[in-house]
Amino acid sequence: MILIDTDMCIEILRGNKDVIKEREKSDETIAISFMTITELYYGAEKSQNSPKNIGIVDAFLLTVIIINTDLEILKKFGELKHILYKNNFLLPDADILIAATTFTKCSKLVTGNTKHFKHFENLEFDNWRK
Repeated sequence: MILIDTDMCIEILRGNKDVIKEREKSDETIAISFMTITELYYGAEKSQNSPKNIGIVDAFLLTVIIINTDLEILKKFGELKHILYKNNFLLPDADILIAATTFTKCSKLVTGNTKHFKHFENLEFDNWRK
């Protein structure tokens, strides 16, 4: 199972043909984190046409597996945040939760935010927006 980050979800929702094509050719189950859902609804709420965009998010969520938080993810979050802190590198908690979810539940993360996620040792990730 692969986890797609918020930015890739947005690309899909905006109709980015290259990203949609990559999603369609993937043989793996596609999942998103509970954190991504919060970010998608926030973006829809602040948009100029929030009722329409909330409906688009609602429909999209029916097409993916949703990974909710659990103790395993939260423990991994604490470990990852501590490692970043020891290395004097801070990232948003949302990104750390996404990484923790990937490490504990998925084989790979798909994100365009490689700048942040390269700081997690042994995190496998791909960018469908090449």
